[in-house]
Amino acid sequence: MGDMSNSDFYAKNQRNEGNHAAGFGCSLMELRSLMELRGTEAVVKLQEDYGGVEGLCKRLKTSPTEGLAGVQTDLDKRKEIFGKNLIPPKKPKTFLQLVWEALQDVTLIILEIAALISLGLSFYHPPGESGGESCGSAAGGVEDEGEADAGWIEGAAILLSVVCVVLVTAFNDWSKEKQFRGLQSRIEQEQKFQVVRGSQVIQLPVADIVVGDIAQVKYGDLLPADGVLIQGNDLKIDESSLTGESDHVKKSADKDPMLLSGTHVMEGSGRMVVTAVGVNSQTGIIFTLLGAGTEEEEKKEKKVKKQDGAAAMEMQPLKSAEGGETDEKERKKVSVPKKEKSVLQGKLTKLAVQIGKAGLLMSAITVIILVLYFAIDNFVMQKHPWMPECTPIYIQYFVKFFIIGVTVLVVAVPEGLPLAVTISLAYSVKKMMKDNNLVRHLDACETMGNATAICSDKTGTLTTNRMTAVQCYVGDVHYKEIPEPGVLPPKSLDLLVNAISINSAYTTKILPPDREGGLPKQVGNKTECGLLGLVMDLKRDYQPIRNQIPEEKLYKVYTFNSVRKSMSTVIKLPDGSFRMYSKGASEIVLKKCSHILNEVGEPRVFRPRDKDEMVKKVIEPMACDGLRTICVAFRDFPSNPEPHWDDENNILSDLTAICVVGIEDPVRPEVPDAIQKCQRAGITVRMVTGDNINTARAIAIKCGIIHPGEDFLCIDGKEFNRRIRNEKGEVEQERIDKVWPKLRVLARSSPTDKHTLVKGIIDSTMADQRQVVAVTGDGTNDGPALKKADVGFAMGIAGTDVAKEASDIILTDDNFSSIVKAVMWGRNVYDSISKFLQFQLTVNVVAVIVAFTGACITQDSPLKAVQMLWVNLIMDTFASLALATEPPTESLLKRKPYGRNKPLISSTMTKNILGHGAYQLVIIFTLLFVGEQIFDIDSGRNAPLHSPPSEHYTIIFNTFVMMQLFNEINARKIHGERNVFDGIFRNPIFCSIVFGTFAVQIVIVQFGGKPFSCQPLDLEKWMWCVFLGLGELVWGQVIATIPNSRLRFLRRAGQLTQKDELPEEDVNEENEEIDHAERELRRGQILWFRGLNRIQTQIEVVNTFKSGTSFQGAGALRRQSSTTSQTQDVTNVSSPSHVSLSNALSSPTSTTAATAPPTTGQC
Repeated sequence: MGDMSNSDFYAKNQRNEGNHAAGFGCSLMELRSLMELRGTEAVVKLQEDYGGVEGLCKRLKTSPTEGLAGVQTDLDKRKEIFGKNLIPPKKPKTFLQLVWEALQDVTLIILEIAALISLGLSFYHPPGESGGESCGSAAGGVEDEGEADAGWIEGAAILLSVVCVVLVTAFNDWSKEKQFRGLQSRIEQEQKFQVVRGSQVIQLPVADIVVGDIAQVKYGDLLPADGVLIQGNDLKIDESSLTGESDHVKKSADKDPMLLSGTHVMEGSGRMVVTAVGVNSQTGIIFTLLGAGTEEEEKKEKKVKKQDGAAAMEMQPLKSAEGGETDEKERKKVSVPKKEKSVLQGKLTKLAVQIGKAGLLMSAITVIILVLYFAIDNFVMQKHPWMPECTPIYIQYFVKFFIIGVTVLVVAVPEGLPLAVTISLAYSVKKMMKDNNLVRHLDACETMGNATAICSDKTGTLTTNRMTAVQCYVGDVHYKEIPEPGVLPPKSLDLLVNAISINSAYTTKILPPDREGGLPKQVGNKTECGLLGLVMDLKRDYQPIRNQIPEEKLYKVYTFNSVRKSMSTVIKLPDGSFRMYSKGASEIVLKKCSHILNEVGEPRVFRPRDKDEMVKKVIEPMACDGLRTICVAFRDFPSNPEPHWDDENNILSDLTAICVVGIEDPVRPEVPDAIQKCQRAGITVRMVTGDNINTARAIAIKCGIIHPGEDFLCIDGKEFNRRIRNEKGEVEQERIDKVWPKLRVLARSSPTDKHTLVKGIIDSTMADQRQVVAVTGDGTNDGPALKKADVGFAMGIAGTDVAKEASDIILTDDNFSSIVKAVMWGRNVYDSISKFLQFQLTVNVVAVIVAFTGACITQDSPLKAVQMLWVNLIMDTFASLALATEPPTESLLKRKPYGRNKPLISSTMTKNILGHGAYQLVIIFTLLFVGEQIFDIDSGRNAPLHSPPSEHYTIIFNTFVMMQLFNEINARKIHGERNVFDGIFRNPIFCSIVFGTFAVQIVIVQFGGKPFSCQPLDLEKWMWCVFLGLGELVWGQVIATIPNSRLRFLRRAGQLTQKDELPEEDVNEENEEIDHAERELRRGQILWFRGLNRIQTQIEVVNTFKSGTSFQGAGALRRQSSTTSQTQDVTNVSSPSHVSLSNALSSPTSTTAATAPPTTGQC
């Protein structure tokens, strides 16, 4: 389907080629072929055919500095000739396709076949009236013509209800699809890009970029179109999404100017002229090749889509297949798992399969018993011969038995489970949008509810990301607030203003406020904005300086990256010599300074001991106030000989410091409260930041991450690495395990530190629960940590496209308190599904037992096939809607996270399911066997084949449905709360579904007649049915009174599911999933590890002897690590409270957290 639209697209473009080549100096095809070249080949082609980049710009009628004029007619013309910048999405499935998919359901197919056989047989009348007598009890039902004719009704009714179920499922899938498409387009609109139009830099939605636009490329961008580089500073691109090569490619206008869409800018900045957009760009061409049609290619497309950023939104809802095996296979096929299965999905798949198997068994037994009973009764007891003319009647009986069996199966299999999960997640995702959480992967929403740790960035997440310079150190004086410009030495002032104005990205600006009295708008890098703010506070303006030295005139730029932690810009002075301005983290830049400007602005020698004094007297006090310290410096180079610019180490040394600035980034007012909520909810918040340790600690205290006097760790990246790496420099899990439990602040951390920490916490086996870690990130370098985490949060405002790409949830307001909302919604999803399960399993257990025993004792299920399907519809589709849309409450944050190995069905739930099941069974069996005496009506038991519906069975059916309705209200609470009506009116969907179901039930009973096997009831009998239903609520209170501790066997029940509940593949990857109550098992595990360790040591010994090298190093080290791991394991098992002690003993090198100097809570 997709390829059709693409080929039309080309045909149209081809036609345009001839007539428009005149309009612009190059055609679409020429540009496409140009973009396929790389490196020098491309440079040569550009030079020969176009006269370089300038020539290309001329032909495309654009200016390399001023961009397009932005006239609408011109833009439209460009879109018409060169195409629009969007890749046509795959056509969504039509409603009919979804209906067809819903029909593939195994149980429904079985039912359809049974219904068709039943229909066919009901129209067949045995030849000869005499035959009826001799077929024995089998023919008992055919009383008169009218009744016999009504035989088709049952088959038709089953078909009708199948149609209902299919339509509901298809409609659900369809609305789901629609929601995701809405979400996708929302994400696509979110992506904006900086473009120069009419010499103004503006942010444009990616779809509006046209060929000929001049785009500004900077660190962290995901390129939205193909282009040719006009001018670049130190530009490095990650082209792995197209080439698969992980090395970053250096781009420069004279060596390799080709920039491709879908690639990531890892370093530097520059400007490019856009040459191909949409389906003509390199990514677009790949999409078109994929044809976006066939199924095999969907997988590949997913991969490319992931990389294409704008379109990447791989949401995989649970397939709404029957909860049984198909579900598992489907899911394995569909999800190219980003991470392992989400906790809930794993538990649910397993549960659905188990229930499905049990149902299949029950239904098979039911059918066998019915057939045997009938055969023995007729052919053995009554000694009837098998007559050929009776065969159709016998077959009719067998079909009836078969239908009863299938109904048992239908009721047993909870096909509402995938539906409930999907509805719950889709509903949550929609509502989370309002809470500023844009969910990119559905299961992230539910994983978040299990989070036990959050590793958060400082800047922008915990703080407002509005940087303001509040202190500075210039000319040997420390100013606690920004001084008047007259006070400062004029030379120092000029150097400072120039250094800040030139040595910062020219895209960074401070604009006048949007509304009167507002704060000025900061655009671009916020730290640079703080410095530019300092220039303005000193009554100077940076713009004239930038106009005087435009970006093209910058001689060389060393852009900021995580290794350098500084940025430097070289300019050529009028006399031909060079001057380099540098700025960066104060301790890093000061190390490279050999001079500093004194009180009159002249350089004086800056000795190592001066540096130490400076750190103590200036930098630490600033940092203790929670300020980020930036040092600004410069260096002059002679014109002859010209320095060797690539020798970075020599260039970036021997600097002269101008000043140190303290920049404040105030804590967001709502953060301390949000962090307190997290801590109450059992979630540890850790701060991971690139800032210096004192700044980080000061902010952590303000946020409430650490409280003075507690036992915690605040360390920097260097100390962190020293503690977690062994002599060879390898990271060891045992060492990480000694650090992370107490770690609250990790300062001056590199992206690898962040990734190591996240991985270390996730892989840790110390606690009895595997930790579920959420991470926030905004920079390109946060990608790996975001991907590794269970849930990655990217910043919607400050985040780079690369970070958004790697994340699961995007915080549209960059605010930490939105993460707390995500936790609440995640827990709510889990609870909603538990509520649904509690309700569903009660109905399942009761319906299956009733159908089974009823069939065995009375040869006929008290609940008919069509009635069962109706019950199934209530309890599956409607109940999943009603219970899955409960809004979250603050009380969700008052409990600890469930963790991965807590069974899905808690002991309270088991108690409720068994308790309510018992009540319902007692009532139904009482009605079944003595109901006719209580109500003084004819018995419905042992009715012949096509007999009319009896009042007796109608009462049973009606009571059953009433009990389900009232039990649905009970199911709203799963933690044993008393008040089940609490907050019921906050959920209008729930109320309307309960009342709606009640209304439909009245209609079915009073007017359902033959198809529903119902006989209208009078008011008194109705009151009795409702009364028995209401008993559910009273009984619910009785059950709530029984303490769980009394019911020992429930605990066992809860734990048995524990081992089953883990999906098989999880068990392999996570040895952590072993319950601590099962110490023996854990001990066995230790012995097993010990054995492994010994084998490894022996293999190493053998290898070492073979190679003849000295054995001591490797083996001893190995042995030592294995023994420490053993002692640690043992102490952990025997008493978790001694862990800290064993850690302290097993590694004498690391100082214990309590005594280590960086742990003090005060500054």
